[in-house]
Amino acid sequence: MESIQLSVKGMKCGGCVSTVEKILNNSDGIENVSVNLLTESAYFEITQKHIDIESVLENLKENGFPAKIYINDFSKKINKTELEKKKKWNNQWKKLTFALLLLFFSGLGHLAEGRYINFPILGNIFFHASLATLALLFPGRGIIINGFKSFIKNHPDMDSLVALGVISAYTTSLLSLIFPATGFPCFFNEPVMLLGFILIGRYLEERARYQTGSSIGELLDLQPEMANIYTEDNQIKSIRVNTLRPNQEIQVLAGDRVPADCIVTEGNSYIDVSHITGESKPIEVKEGENLSSGSLNLNSTLRLKVQNVGGDSSLAKLVNLIESVNARKPRIQRIADEIAGKFTYFVLIFATLTFFFWWKGARNIWPDLLSHNHQFITHSSHTLHSSLGSNAENFLSLAIQLSIAVLVIACPCALGLATPTVITVASGKAAKKGVLFKGGDKIEMASKINQIIFDKTGTLTKGKPFIVDYKNYHDHSFLLKIAASLEKESRHPIADALIQEAKKQNLSLFPIKNIFTHSGRGISGELESIDGLINIGNIEWLLSKGIIIDSEAKKVIENEETKTNTIIGVSIKDKLLGFILLGDLLRDDSIKTVQNLRENKFKINILSGDRKQTVLALAKKIGCKETEVKWDLLPEMKLKNIENLKINNKVAMIGDGINDVPALASSDLGIAVGSGTQIAKANADVVLMGDQLNGLPYALNLAKKTIRKIKQNLTWAFGYNLLAIPLAAGILFPKYGILLTPSIAALLMAISSITVVINALSLD
Repeated sequence: MESIQLSVKGMKCGGCVSTVEKILNNSDGIENVSVNLLTESAYFEITQKHIDIESVLENLKENGFPAKIYINDFSKKINKTELEKKKKWNNQWKKLTFALLLLFFSGLGHLAEGRYINFPILGNIFFHASLATLALLFPGRGIIINGFKSFIKNHPDMDSLVALGVISAYTTSLLSLIFPATGFPCFFNEPVMLLGFILIGRYLEERARYQTGSSIGELLDLQPEMANIYTEDNQIKSIRVNTLRPNQEIQVLAGDRVPADCIVTEGNSYIDVSHITGESKPIEVKEGENLSSGSLNLNSTLRLKVQNVGGDSSLAKLVNLIESVNARKPRIQRIADEIAGKFTYFVLIFATLTFFFWWKGARNIWPDLLSHNHQFITHSSHTLHSSLGSNAENFLSLAIQLSIAVLVIACPCALGLATPTVITVASGKAAKKGVLFKGGDKIEMASKINQIIFDKTGTLTKGKPFIVDYKNYHDHSFLLKIAASLEKESRHPIADALIQEAKKQNLSLFPIKNIFTHSGRGISGELESIDGLINIGNIEWLLSKGIIIDSEAKKVIENEETKTNTIIGVSIKDKLLGFILLGDLLRDDSIKTVQNLRENKFKINILSGDRKQTVLALAKKIGCKETEVKWDLLPEMKLKNIENLKINNKVAMIGDGINDVPALASSDLGIAVGSGTQIAKANADVVLMGDQLNGLPYALNLAKKTIRKIKQNLTWAFGYNLLAIPLAAGILFPKYGILLTPSIAALLMAISSITVVINALSLD
């Protein structure tokens, strides 16, 4: 299935998210839809070869959500994203400036009416009617048009609620001005104040939302704009990075960043790769080593050969991975979006009920209510700056004002932003520490983990075995030559150790005739110039293949000297040729990481395909009991152990190799170390970049904090609406005389959205 990402405009709240998801889900050939309010993106998969995407885009546009297919051009993304945001802010700032100017004159009207200043025109009702008209025609026009479009198409959103409130206040005031006998309240200042506060809130919210995605911006800043290339006559020429091509040679000076994925051809230096691994300690590089784009060259000039550029570079893939984290929602967000999708209908119904209750029902329950609250009421007609209820000379006026307040105070936007803001902040913070979550749902699962299973080789150890000794065969070079020849097409760490040692000894390897890999056991095949089938692998597997291991050879295997090392046997036909002993070093932070996890109440297990003595020796070093360790496990045996543990636990599996892929896929949360194989990283839910494990405790702890923040945001968003809507509906008015003006309701609504985003930014 092909994955598609859309950039969607026009989404303002959780109701909009629900509408866009519904449109996409109802389109033929589309499934696994996920829409994100914060990033204004939609993600889905195509299940049919031929699907009319244009008709889908047209359908979205007709419903008020213009969209386009997101083109992942890394070179354009670097500058375009920033320019688009600046353009959006400039447009918002223009609207906000005009609205604030109108708000300023409206505020002066309060002073003129109270005779604090002597400026008659400011107290003129027609002047304030003009201010309200201008507010609707200019800064409020987009909100009103979009709001009514959504309402007409039967998917009302936050703009619909604001538009209804503003137009109701303006129309009521206009009718009161033209037909005084109606007794309607006249508050032309309310539309001005409503739009002013709403635009202030949206501007501040947009600024705060941008900060939630700052980690992506910081990564994009790592890509330099220019690169120095070597010409044919070995001269230096400066070109734009987006014109770089693979195999070109470039110069990177001390203090410059590497513009693409490269290999060092000349020089040595220290490199800062903290943007990828989260490790602040620089690494030393020399000829033949690889460098990732965005790495900072610290102290010496390097000559590099370009490998991958633009969208194929490691920096571009890192940015894409962080962006795509929003493509998969946690379950808690899906529930919130479903509620937000129906929320505006609830508000419209509640506002209608509020109107009819105060117009027709309240007079029968509290016939003397308005006269009883005389201290809150001013009886002058056409007072310009009346507060909600303060000029309610009759129940109809009170009903109109209260229903407007209900429309304006409701905040579906807070529900829509509650989860994605926190997920975006969390994924950005994790990336800075060298931890990549592949979706918001993976963060949610990470928060539930209580049992952690480690693979041994390449996970707790560095995965770079080295040859310790040769046993049971006098010609060590021939033994190594046979083993390295057959292993040269393998990607296993042991194969790499054999090949590297063969290179050191300048051994010429035999060509391979055929080869077959037995996952977790060994490798078999035939070599040219060697008569017979060759088997290389662990002892148990060799025995199962009928290889004869005599008593002398068994003594070697059981010798105390060999117990702590990995041992592989090499055979030709059914005859054992000899043993190769390999050692591996613990990762520098393995012991500390396991201790940290235990302190945080995680249960630890080690599942390994290595032999018992080797695994137990490692377990002792990191503080694991024998009951927490299993050895001599084939991939299917690891899988069975994980399935058993999953019955009563939420299990995370950490591995690095091809043989770990089934276990990674089967566990509740698959975690791959960055130094492992590409297939392991591709099948994992979380990737620990670099060669350190210390990001694991941080990632699991961050996941718990993230879900806690999401719950705080949702509690606030739901709690605010549960309290604010009844308060705006006048629940405290009969007993306490407490009411909210529509403008104060608008201010509270804006504060609600901003609070959710600021709370997300406080994640540490």
